[in-house]
Amino acid sequence: MSQDDLQLPNDMEQLKALIAGQAVAIAERDDAIAEREASLAERESVLAQHAATITQHETVIDSLHETIEQQLRKLEGLHQQLARLLRKQYGPQKERIDPDQLTLFSSAELESLVAELQQGVTDSVSTDDGSDDDVGAASDGEVSDRKKQRKGHGRRPLPDHLPREEVTHELTAEERTCPCCGKLRKEIGSEVSEQLEFVPASLKVIQHHRKKYACDACEENVAIAAKPPQPIPKGLPGPGLLAHTVLSKYGDYLPLYRQEDILSRSGIIIRRSTLCDWVASTADLLQPLYDLMCDRVRSSHVIHTDDTGIKMLDIGQCRNCKFWAYAGDKDNQYAVYEFSLTREGQEPSRFLEGFKGYLQADAFSGYDQVYATGKVIEVACMAHARRYWWESIETDSRRAHEAISYIARLYALEAQFDQAKLEGDARRDARQQYAIPILNTFEAWLRKEQHRVLPKSPIGKAFTYTLNQWAALCRYTEDGALSIDNNLAERLMKPPAIGRKNFLFVGSETGGDRAAILLSVIASAKLCEVEPWAWLNHLFRELPLRLATADPDKPPDLTDLLPDNWLKSHPQHRWQIDEIRQKERARSRQQKINKRKRR
Repeated sequence: MSQDDLQLPNDMEQLKALIAGQAVAIAERDDAIAEREASLAERESVLAQHAATITQHETVIDSLHETIEQQLRKLEGLHQQLARLLRKQYGPQKERIDPDQLTLFSSAELESLVAELQQGVTDSVSTDDGSDDDVGAASDGEVSDRKKQRKGHGRRPLPDHLPREEVTHELTAEERTCPCCGKLRKEIGSEVSEQLEFVPASLKVIQHHRKKYACDACEENVAIAAKPPQPIPKGLPGPGLLAHTVLSKYGDYLPLYRQEDILSRSGIIIRRSTLCDWVASTADLLQPLYDLMCDRVRSSHVIHTDDTGIKMLDIGQCRNCKFWAYAGDKDNQYAVYEFSLTREGQEPSRFLEGFKGYLQADAFSGYDQVYATGKVIEVACMAHARRYWWESIETDSRRAHEAISYIARLYALEAQFDQAKLEGDARRDARQQYAIPILNTFEAWLRKEQHRVLPKSPIGKAFTYTLNQWAALCRYTEDGALSIDNNLAERLMKPPAIGRKNFLFVGSETGGDRAAILLSVIASAKLCEVEPWAWLNHLFRELPLRLATADPDKPPDLTDLLPDNWLKSHPQHRWQIDEIRQKERARSRQQKINKRKRR
């Protein structure tokens, strides 16, 4: 714009007024700009606050999402725990698998394996003698023919040593009258059937008459016949009653108050406090034999061990204590228990001091100090590993079943080795030939699949446990005396576990030690197939005499009183119920296999 276009006034006052007006306009415009800038700054501040609030809300949302995921994982874990508890309480106890769902050995592979094993141990293999007990060698047709011929399960004959009471049943005169001619029919014989009846246990009183002798001439020097040493000096019970009391509590799981009731039905009132004193006295009497069995177990080449809980009375509330079980090998087939106040590694270390060999146990960290000595070799339990896979079936069925199939193949091999009666080096060589390839394939699969599962999930825990214990799980292939699992020690947990459901607790540390002695004696008798009452009755008669006549500086030799040695001189007291049960289970298992083959 040119100066002419501005048309500025020539008057100074007018010019000043114009300039002042322009200055006011500029000031107003500057104020407006300042207001707009302030408004923009305030708006930016509000936007910044909103952005901070949004960020805070996003952080809270992320935290809530993480909390929800944690709660879902926790809920899933609780569902799995509940499912395990329900299955343990109400479901089947055995970890059965569906054979149609797995690819184990084919029938051709099994037949080839049996043929090879039989060629290697021809003299040891049991052959089919045509009896009903040989269930492994029968063909499907023979089993089918037997089923057609057999009617029912049959009844075992009653033992000859049981007393017989004859009851005669006759027809009345009217019933004997012949319907044709009216004459009386003559007796031509009888039909005999046997019925087993129960007579309550009888008690008797033994009166010990100790003859006195005196000299007629001097009427002095009176002598009296000595009474044989008794299990409880000057005590009321005889050896048979003591054996019955001990066996009833620690073998049949009858608390003393129930035995008090049972005795009262025979008119004998013996209070449970008295019965408790009897039990304590018998444990003290059996202490030397128990110590001998502990020494024999420690001299074994292989020891199986496990532990279980028991309550002990204490001031205020019961205290959690432990029973430890130790089982020796076939040359020292005894089971001994120990009681302890804690579950610390020092307990097995103390018992196993001086032991050299294999220790088969679970993955309890307390055994690590035992293995750290270098004298004890760790052997893990395949059944424990299988349990982890079994519990993860519901979360990852494919991987769990595949792992279980590998383990099932290993157990199928052990069954074939048992059928061929392989022992020692022969069993070790067979495991090296047949089991090692399966274990190698199993390990390769484990390491391949481990990184594809969540570590904290049930299937992840199964992978972790199996691989952490892998060297110890495979160690059973190194020696034919080893077992694939620790089920022997697991079975020894049954007596104290059932016992604590009945008599609930032990009264003191001394009471726990005595309970361990009596549990050991009864468990060893059953392990050696000795009828427990007969052996205990003999011990309570023989031990007082041995201990009374022993040299104070030298412990008596009780080797002949050990259950397996005692059975050799008393074969009539062999306990056969376990053998009968095993045959029945084998027969039932074989019938299921044959039925599956026919399908």
